Amino acid sequence: MRHVARKRFGQHFLVDEAVCEAIVQAVDPRPGQALVEIGPGLGALTRGLLARCGRLHAVELDRDLAARLRRVPGIDVVEADVLRVDLAELRGRAAGPLRVVGNLPYNISTPILFHLLESVSHVCDQHFMLQREVVQRMAAGPGTKAYGRLSVMLQWRYEIEPLFDVGPEAFDPPPAVDSAVVRMQPLPAPQGVDARRLGELVTVAFSQRRKLLRHTLGPWLERAGYGGVFDTQRRAEEVPVAEYVALACATMPPA
Repeated sequence: MRHVARKRFGQHFLVDEAVCEAIVQAVDPRPGQALVEIGPGLGALTRGLLARCGRLHAVELDRDLAARLRRVPGIDVVEADVLRVDLAELRGRAAGPLRVVGNLPYNISTPILFHLLESVSHVCDQHFMLQREVVQRMAAGPGTKAYGRLSVMLQWRYEIEPLFDVGPEAFDPPPAVDSAVVRMQPLPAPQGVDARRLGELVTVAFSQRRKLLRHTLGPWLERAGYGGVFDTQRRAEEVPVAEYVALACATMPPA
């Protein structure tokens, strides 16, 4: 029976075999590695991954699709909203760090990326299909319009590498936007950085990105009792990731 894509789940099923093969080649899974696929849908990508690694975890919210996947040998189905899945728990079942793959629902892709960031220490790498605009924001450098909160909060913990673009025709139904595949490889955590402190600082900085930081981050730094030197005569998009990280460390309250 044909499965009709459900709008409430943001379903756009990848159907282009050449694109699937290109993603599998990019991931290059090996037997024994711990793969987690988010949103496998109809299994177009799943089949290629399974052929290479023999076994994987599949996180699928749609109960009908989850039931189909359970009939496929080698798939451990986690029927749940990925935003409620604890990757640390999955890591506990695996023999090594997780390799996470997925065609993420575009309507909640940013919340998913932030949720996965909380488990970055359990991950070897991530390969995702996302809206191309989101990938551009993830990889953007300072001084560009695409550089923002998402760029900073991902780049402090990942090396972001856009791999290739994918047109709407590769999906059923086709999305109204272009897509792209991105590779995310975790970086060592800088010593002394509190992720929540950094997140608060960066959120304040980009809250009114057209204004100079003296109007937004300046009052926050004053309340934090910061007595160091930081140029607030810039806009948030002009500050490199490393400076935000250093500032977060410098404004940590005494233990």
